[in-house]
Amino acid sequence: MRKILLFTTVSTLLLIGITSVKAQKGASEDKIKKVLYFNPEVEPDIEEIKEPTNHAFFSAVSDNLSGYKKNKMLRTEIQIPFDSVDTQTIVDYCINNDADFAIVPKVKYFKVGIGKYVFSNQVIVSMKLFDASGNLITESDYDTYRKNMRLLGSAENSIKIGTNGAIKAILKKLRKIKPSSEAGF
Repeated sequence: MRKILLFTTVSTLLLIGITSVKAQKGASEDKIKKVLYFNPEVEPDIEEIKEPTNHAFFSAVSDNLSGYKKNKMLRTEIQIPFDSVDTQTIVDYCINNDADFAIVPKVKYFKVGIGKYVFSNQVIVSMKLFDASGNLITESDYDTYRKNMRLLGSAENSIKIGTNGAIKAILKKLRKIKPSSEAGF
């Protein structure tokens, strides 16, 4: 009788332990959010500055998101117009890439001087955050001149500073919308 009682007790505890480990494992996997980033719309529309702008933008995004363990960055090579966003396109890309959120960015260079190709190193980085259903959650922009009074430095550094500022502003707005103890999206 004691062997049966001991066997039943041990097997019950073992079964409860296995069940609780599975529950904990599934909960931690669900918390990783995938954020899909599109190529930024670059203004003015000049081909020579698009590739360096994309490189600087995604370098800043990956550096910023590396601090958040619960977010994973996904990148697409398509550019979506910032002012006229097609929500169906966002929904399709989120479904195909299994993303929880999508960000549509825009980088606007200031034109300074009389010449056609004279640019300042000042930029405005704007971002719109959408959920996987295509609903606009929040948007943000960061002006490197107004926020930092940044007069010197390269355009690449300005893009990185602007991108970090826009991401921080989006996260700040998200905390106001949905207060949470965890950082990130």
